[in-house]
Amino acid sequence: MSDIEKELPEEEAEENENYITLTDDNGEDISFEVLDTVEYKDRLFAVLLPFDEEEDEVVILEIISDGDPENDDFVSVDDDALLGEVYEVFKKQYEGDYDFE
Repeated sequence: MSDIEKELPEEEAEENENYITLTDDNGEDISFEVLDTVEYKDRLFAVLLPFDEEEDEVVILEIISDGDPENDDFVSVDDDALLGEVYEVFKKQYEGDYDFE
């Protein structure tokens, strides 16, 4: 996934603050549980768990913000080393809360 648009009806957003539906480059909607956000090297990343996946793999996207959360863009990260570093920060924050393999 590269640039992804955020779509969540206002009333649904109020009821499900930890859930988000994003539209990928192919126009397909993907729903996620937002596990957390991680600040790393002056950047903000969202750690997401896809609803449709049978595996428990997270998706990490960078959040690009103009200061208004309604306009946040979720962008894929192509740097595997950076993704690994962000995931390690997330794991450290939630050690004991999640079973990391």
